[in-house]
Amino acid sequence: MPSSSGARSHHRSQRSLVGAALVKAVYALPTWTRTARLIAEHAALREAVGGAPSQWACYRFAAKLREHGDALASCIDRVLARLREARPEMGQVIAIDGSDLSAYANGQRFVKRGGGLRKRFADPDATWGQRSSISTRSGGGYYGYKVHAAVCTVTGLPVAWQVETAKDSELPQVPLLLDATIRRGFRPDVCVMDRGYDAEVIYDEAESRHIRPVVPLRQTPAVKAGKDKPPSCDHGEWTFAGSDAKRGASKWRCPAAECSPASG
Repeated sequence: MPSSSGARSHHRSQRSLVGAALVKAVYALPTWTRTARLIAEHAALREAVGGAPSQWACYRFAAKLREHGDALASCIDRVLARLREARPEMGQVIAIDGSDLSAYANGQRFVKRGGGLRKRFADPDATWGQRSSISTRSGGGYYGYKVHAAVCTVTGLPVAWQVETAKDSELPQVPLLLDATIRRGFRPDVCVMDRGYDAEVIYDEAESRHIRPVVPLRQTPAVKAGKDKPPSCDHGEWTFAGSDAKRGASKWRCPAAECSPASG
């Protein structure tokens, strides 16, 4: 039987590896090498995760996680279930978006300046995609992947996620994320998305699951002409009166209920 000190050492090692995985995710670090170096250089992180695992221990740990993907998925589901029990409001309002994840590999299209197209890539699963500019980072093409996630707006925690390559569109991921969220026991009432999701198919997918989509409208000619605004009359702007699923339209009501018809 292992000694008590050996058991405690093993427990600390497991805790530090799990903590390293959290650090890698939170700081969006592309490699375990950078993750281990950050923990080693950061006293607060070392204390929080219970040690400073080596990069080799982290890589071995990640390989074991990939070998037992079903067990890991089951563990994540149980964690989310306990969180849902503790926070019943979790998942009622979610936000969906895609975040770029650059590959830690050579993704240059050409072998050298003025040379031919590259045929071999260090990460053959990654693809080229486009990303927008944020903060001090300029937008443009990047080589890698994209993490599509549904996040609870109350807790800030993800409730469903999917990883695709950089070139894959965000729109097809929405129904998959909504179904995964519901499958985990969450019952979202509202789903918030950015302007890039302003498409009829997105509204249909959300409404068919009894989820109200909240999406900024693209500045189309119709929107610029004000056709997205609610109707109005001499009594003022009409108020929202629910949705008509059969007609696929919103209902509006005269604020004074004096117009005929009283709603439309």
